[in-house]
Formats: sequence, structure tokens, C-alpha cells
Amino acid sequence: MARSREELVFLPLGGVGEIGMNLGLYGYGPAHHRTWIAVDFGIAFPGEEAPGADVIFPDISYLEEERINLAGILITHAHEDHYGALIDLWPRLRVPVFATAFTAGLLNAKRASEPGAETIPVTIVAPGGRFKAGPFEVEYINVTHSIPEANALAIRTPLGLVLHSGDWKLDDTPVIGLPTDEKRLREIGEEGVLALVCDSTNAYRDGRSPSEREVALEIEDVVAMARGRVAFTTFSSNVGRIRSIALAAAKAGREVVVVGRAIRRMLDVAGELGILAGLPPFLEEEAYQHLPRNKVVALLTGSQGESRAALARIAGNDHRHVAFDKGDLVVFSSRAIPGNEVPINRIINSLVARGVRVMTDRDRLVHVSGHPRREEMRHLYGWLRPEIAVPVHGEAMHLEAHAELAEELGVKSVLRIENGTMVRLAPDAPGVADEVEAGRLYRDGRLIGALDELGIAERRRLSFAGHVSVSVVIDAKGELLADPQVGLVGVPAIDAANRPLSESVLNAALGAIESIPRRRRHAEIVREAVRRAVRAEVAGIWGKKPNCTVFLTVV
Repeated sequence: MARSREELVFLPLGGVGEIGMNLGLYGYGPAHHRTWIAVDFGIAFPGEEAPGADVIFPDISYLEEERINLAGILITHAHEDHYGALIDLWPRLRVPVFATAFTAGLLNAKRASEPGAETIPVTIVAPGGRFKAGPFEVEYINVTHSIPEANALAIRTPLGLVLHSGDWKLDDTPVIGLPTDEKRLREIGEEGVLALVCDSTNAYRDGRSPSEREVALEIEDVVAMARGRVAFTTFSSNVGRIRSIALAAAKAGREVVVVGRAIRRMLDVAGELGILAGLPPFLEEEAYQHLPRNKVVALLTGSQGESRAALARIAGNDHRHVAFDKGDLVVFSSRAIPGNEVPINRIINSLVARGVRVMTDRDRLVHVSGHPRREEMRHLYGWLRPEIAVPVHGEAMHLEAHAELAEELGVKSVLRIENGTMVRLAPDAPGVADEVEAGRLYRDGRLIGALDELGIAERRRLSFAGHVSVSVVIDAKGELLADPQVGLVGVPAIDAANRPLSESVLNAALGAIESIPRRRRHAEIVREAVRRAVRAEVAGIWGKKPNCTVFLTVV
């Protein structure tokens, strides 16, 4: 029997067709026995489609089946959408994890704040480090992003080299760390690149993203010109931005007060690694109320409108130590992640209504993206000259803009894929090799599961049409022993004629029971007849069909 030939494949389980939840697999070997590495292990945050859920994970069922063949999980950087699923899902796999010291430090700090979370052993990869994971040789390459120690990965195999960009941009003057390693990327281009699997977040935007240094100068001016209190909210992971805020405060003679656990955790890790050396000490939130208005800069969590974060609580006058007065300034040194616009605007409106000034990147250059625009992408493609382009990390419009740019730049093969699409990169012409299930898991309180398993889908339906419950008691002969009991939740109490809706429901239930001959009043028949009658009655009055549960007792 002929031996199956070896192939190199790429399979995204998350992060394609969406922002967040990044998880990409590279497989090498014959189709029936591939060795895999996973690049990143991220989360996304739910919107209105999943009421009550806390976090979304990629469904790793396929990885669990292939666990024995999984050589490791490689983390490019410490943003939640790239490493946030490790604490919850790594115990299902228990394979080696590779990451830089900063990412490992944040992972450990995050684990320590979650009771019962397992310790995850991490192999620390030094900047520029190279190591073997199964048949893959992996090199970490420094890139600039909005967090320390971000990396692209050069993944070498016997069938060719793949450059997995991770999140990156070109910035010649970053506030923290070194610029993207152009020299090394050019050298890899000379070595020969089979495929570039690349960030698409800003692929529809022309030009080049401004430098973080420009933002630092703008922040310095904003703080210098302020008269009252100044507060900044930003991504807690943007250590460079935090450094710029701290330096601007010091130059203006102000103290920085940290309000929010996520930023404090980030500062602790960055401080241990010497990333924030040379800055004045950051004060705890209790110091805020004792400082003069013109001597304080508050650094707040909650830039995405999170209801339990510091900014939302302050905007709602629900914080123990921090409050804003008329004339104070709140600066959103961040961008709205798609889907978060509504809660962010709610907070802004609340602040403005109280006379607090609000500044965003629409007003001044107080934020820049950590992702490349089209000019930056042209440079990378020029350095690497890949044979294949695989757009990832973006919604449909981002992916298509990236694909069109790659075609414009003369890339031979541009693969438009979705989560669950396994593409063959080598040998022979690239194309679809297989399709696998690529669903989602949700963390809801202490439980993890699919929408239906956790009751989230039903919860969503309840949010639209409420719930009616009817309790019926009959004897063994089908005789009704008492009037049914009715409960309404999330349903109008009265109809258009000002009559109680509960009476209409009761009459519908009685009518349904009485319409069934006693000899046929079996439990399931009665239950279904009442359910249908009640839903129809409420729909006729209200115009919406509620969820309905009938509790039937036979005595």
C-alpha cells in the first residue's frame, strides 16, 4: 500500500470573519496522521446575541480529538483575543505553551486572580528565539503593536516557510520596545516565503498609521492645557500609552492614580520586567479624593463601556473613591471595538450631561491603532514576496480588502477562507483540503458550553417575548381539580382595553382543557393543547408569541 504524502495545511478555528477569538492551526504530515501546532488561543466578548454570557471561546473539539498530535500552543502576544482562552481551555489539552516573558507574566497574574485556575507551564521564548515543536521550527520576530513583546512567527517546515504576522504595524518611533524588525523580515524574504498569513484589521484604510510617539506628544499637550481633573481610559494592555500618560502627568506636575484592577495587574507585570522603569510611582485609587483637582490624572479601566469597570461606575456615581465634577476632562485614548459603541456612547452621554468634558480620537490624536494600514501592508509584502496570501484577523470587509490588495501586489495565490476551512499550502497548488466544525463555546458564570446547552438561546428568546407559565392539576379521570394558576414574566399586564392579560390566559387555558373529551385528557395532550391555546391568545392580544411552559400534575 502506497504511503500517503506529506502536506502542510492551515486551519483557522477562530479569528477569520470576526475580530477576536484568534486560533489558527498548522498541520504537517499525511492526511491521516498530521502533527499540529496552534498559534494563539484567544477569546471574544459577547453582545446582545448572548445575554448573560461572559466570554466566547472557539470550539476546540477538533483539537481535543487531535490532542495527542498537538506539539504545542504558540502565543504571539498578550492581548485577550490572542491568549485569553488558555486558563479555561488549556486543561482540556495539557500541551506545551510557548510565549515571551511578558505574556507569561500576565498569564500567571490573571490565573492568580481566578480561584481554582490551574497553573499553566510556559516555555519562555526570548526575543528572536528559535525552537522546535514537532516537525516545525519556529522563530519569534519582533513587531510593533500596542502591547510589549508582540511577535510574528516564522514557521519553517520541510515543505516551506510560513510567516504568521500576528498583530503588527510599522512604527519607527514606538514608545516602548523596538520597531518592527525590518532587517530580519527582509532576510526571511530572501530565504523564500511560501505563505503569509496576515492581519487584516486595517486593510481597507489607505496610508500609514501614525506613530505612538505622535500620540505621546498630543497627550502631553492635552494634560498641560487642562485646568481641572484629567482622566484617561485606555486598553489596560497598552503599556506604551500608559507610559506616555504618566510622563505627561509628571511634566505637568500631576500624580497618576490607577483606578481598576486590570490596569494595576498590567503595571505590576510590566514593573517586574523593568518595562516602566524611570516613572514616578502610580498611586492607589484612595489617593484620588485627597489630591487637588489640578494635580491629578486618573487612569481608568472601562474604555469599551464594560458595565463593571471603573469608568462606567464613575459615570453612574457608583464609585467609592472617584467622582468627576463639571469642567473635568475624560479622554478616551482608545477605539471602540465593533459592537461596543452603544455602551460607550451611554457612558459619554452620562458624563456630558453632568458637565464633564469628553475627548476622543475624533477630537485629537489621542489614539492610534496597533494594526497596519495599506501602505504598511505593501511594505511587508514587498519584503517577504510570498507565493500565497491568507488574510486572517478581520471581518468580511477587512478580509476582502486584504485579498484585493494582495492580488494587486501580484501574489500568485490568494486564499479566501472561513473558520473551519482547512487549506493545503503545499505541495502542489494551494486549495481547500477539508472542512471541520468551527463553532463557539460560551462561558456563562462557572460553566462552559454551547448556546443551547447553557440556555443562552432560550434566554435570548425570553428577552424578546417574555414567558407565560400555566399550572394545571387534573385527576386520573381528566377532571380539572382547580382553576389553572397563571404567571406572566416580561409580558404586558393589561391589554389595549385595560383588561388583565392573566384573565385572558386563564380563559384560554380553561377553554383548551374543556375542548378535550375527558377520556382523551392524557397528560401530554392537555399540556400541548394549553400551551398552543395560551400562545395563540397572547399573540392575538399583544402581537407577539411568548415562551410558554405548562406544568401539569395528575393526582
